[in-house]
Amino acid sequence: MPLELVTIPCLADNYAYLIHDPETGETAVVDVPEPGPILAALNAHQWRLTDILITHHHDDHIQGVETLRTATGAMVLGAAADAHRLPRLDLALTEASSFSIGQEFAQVIDVPGHTLGHIAFYFPQSGLAFTADSLMAGGCGRLFEGTARQMHASLQKLAALPPETLICSGHEYTTSNLRFAATVDPDNPALQARITDTAAKRAKGQPTVPSTLATELATNPYLRAHLPALKAAVGLPKADDATVFAEIRARKDKF
Repeated sequence: MPLELVTIPCLADNYAYLIHDPETGETAVVDVPEPGPILAALNAHQWRLTDILITHHHDDHIQGVETLRTATGAMVLGAAADAHRLPRLDLALTEASSFSIGQEFAQVIDVPGHTLGHIAFYFPQSGLAFTADSLMAGGCGRLFEGTARQMHASLQKLAALPPETLICSGHEYTTSNLRFAATVDPDNPALQARITDTAAKRAKGQPTVPSTLATELATNPYLRAHLPALKAAVGLPKADDATVFAEIRARKDKF
């Protein structure tokens, strides 16, 4: 039985996610921008929080961890490489680590770029990938600590997951991400259709996450830097994929 997924809007434009195993009753949250909405969702579903999964050290992903730990007694899991700047970890993870939520085992994926210690969580049986500020809906995170080549390599790991995987990213940035994408991929009908769909969802106040990896592969320019049309659009028809990715990311920074 797949894990149940609940998407929780937090702060101005963050998301946290609950995942729940109905067989065992175990429930995890991915990132804690603020505790209130998460506690409210747990109460509404009458779920008991057992685990807190942290993707990276930025305050808008961890500032509610201690309050939530105190309120629930949940274990905290995060990257061993970032243990010095995360809340106290009960389990420090590396890419070789595996852990379970209920009956399903998760894989840890190192995805440096946005930060050096950023990790993603992949649940293959349920087809869920929690990517936070690495691969995002229609975009990717700003390069605060890592290099463009690191981020490109990180996104290639995620792009290799099954296309039906749900990409659970950390922010409601989709509208602006797609508006930029159209400047480098203007003749992409899938992108234009996604822009229309995103506008309709936001007009109703609906989240635009999660998205499928198939949708990202078809519309996200950071996953399409290998395509001749994208290379030509940024004036680098002969460049390697990572160089084209770097140019697209640099353009977004100025957009």
